[in-house]
Amino acid sequence: MEALKASSFPSFHRQTITTRSPRNTLEKPIPIFPSSRRIAPILRSNFKIFTAVSPAATSTNESDEEVESEKREKRFNWYEHWYPVWPVCDLDKRRPHAKKVLGIDLVVWWDRNEDAWKVFDDSCPHRLAPLSEGRIDQWGRLQCVYHGWCFGGAGDCKFIPQAPRDGPPVHTSNKACVAAYPTCVQNGILWFWPNSDLQYKDILSMKKPHYIPELDDPSYTNTMIARDIGYGYEVLIENLMDPAHVPYAHYGIMRTGKVPESLKADREGGRPLEINIQRLDVNGFTSKQMFGENHFIAPNLYYGHFSPGGGQSTTNKTPSSDGKKDVQVASFPVPPKKKAMLIFYCIPVSPGYSRLIFASPRNFAVWMERIIPRWMFHIGQNLILDSDLYLLHVEERKLKDVGALNWQKECYVPTKSDALVVTFRRWLNKYGGTQVDWRNKYTGELPPTPPREQLFDRYWTHTVSCSSCSVAYKRLNALEIALQVISIAAVAAAAAAKQGAISIAARYSLASMAVLCFVASKWLSHFIYKTFRYHDYDHAFR
Repeated sequence: MEALKASSFPSFHRQTITTRSPRNTLEKPIPIFPSSRRIAPILRSNFKIFTAVSPAATSTNESDEEVESEKREKRFNWYEHWYPVWPVCDLDKRRPHAKKVLGIDLVVWWDRNEDAWKVFDDSCPHRLAPLSEGRIDQWGRLQCVYHGWCFGGAGDCKFIPQAPRDGPPVHTSNKACVAAYPTCVQNGILWFWPNSDLQYKDILSMKKPHYIPELDDPSYTNTMIARDIGYGYEVLIENLMDPAHVPYAHYGIMRTGKVPESLKADREGGRPLEINIQRLDVNGFTSKQMFGENHFIAPNLYYGHFSPGGGQSTTNKTPSSDGKKDVQVASFPVPPKKKAMLIFYCIPVSPGYSRLIFASPRNFAVWMERIIPRWMFHIGQNLILDSDLYLLHVEERKLKDVGALNWQKECYVPTKSDALVVTFRRWLNKYGGTQVDWRNKYTGELPPTPPREQLFDRYWTHTVSCSSCSVAYKRLNALEIALQVISIAAVAAAAAAKQGAISIAARYSLASMAVLCFVASKWLSHFIYKTFRYHDYDHAFR
């Protein structure tokens, strides 16, 4: 993990041109729900988070005033923002890809006629077969492999094989078209606008995704990882905004700053954290931490700078909640010439599922990225995701039982280390309608908890969709087979050689080679399975 520390997660530490009715047009306003009473006093004056929060700190009148104030706030429209789909480096131009965002089934494909990525509804207008199971034909069109219908980059139907050549041009009907969404590529990521109505055709000229220049700066690293995760969008963002869990949930796999002896109370090294909220509105919020500013850009981007650990730690004294004594808080300034960032794109997929696209650009040790294969960085990053996956999966189901508006009545969050989590819940309740707007696609129930082998699956959630990991998986499997073949061949050669045809030393050499190759193949098989397919996690023995 030492080699990966700069690309790890300190805050860890997943309509059309036709006249058909748009499927994703908001038909009724999102209801605004007041936040719980205990959230109200936390972010009252300049949204400063106090160290301790008393349930009785707010009077009934104050709470009512807060509710009335929130009713007048601007509503957040989940369908009027760009959403990241997947890193472009992991999209194969030779085939279509199935993705889901906001509960919308999408097909992503490369239109070589327009030299652009396209995002359509993953449904053929003929018999609703998934277009993602299709192919790109010899003319560069997206072909449905159920009946061969072909579509151009604008979603228009180009060819219906079953239509008579001398008959009416039925393929030109609006009913033969596929819903095509506005798309763009920025920061190495494919984005789409989740409304295919013609009024949004030129939305990119009016509104663009939030741009992060470091991701395009050649003096910075730009390795990304994308993975689908077995818990929802809300829990994913909360986890990323929670630095206090890093020493515990990720103990032994992530480096944390050295804790002064005066603060160290346990093996893991948890300590008080100074987090203050600077701004909160419908577009997100900004926080001030010991590492600098962090930003939540609604609905899916959370990023900020962090210390690469190159400087001496310092301690600051801050008043405790009771005012009797000072509390020492460790601070780790970022060295002036070394800059690093944590960038998280959190994508709502469906209830109980989300997608994370993560990058940690830095302007030092860039040579590591050129020498070490990308899939080796993903080993540590996947392990970090696995280390708290089950905790969050179970937590999400308990929070669902509690209800969004009762979150803080059940969760005791008395310290500043939870400031960002509290603020996100406040933003969600105040502006976002308490949850992602799924537009009545789902009943609201979470899927049942799957077996651990499925919950911790790496192959279908990452490996198969990662250009680097999928190639490494195939090559290492081929190496495993080669080692087994060599082992068998060595044994056969030693057994087949006539007495005296080869020396005793040669026989021992062949036998040793057979044993070593067999042992290596078994070790490699275990490594491949844990790295690319399934890796369970047991916190008790870390």
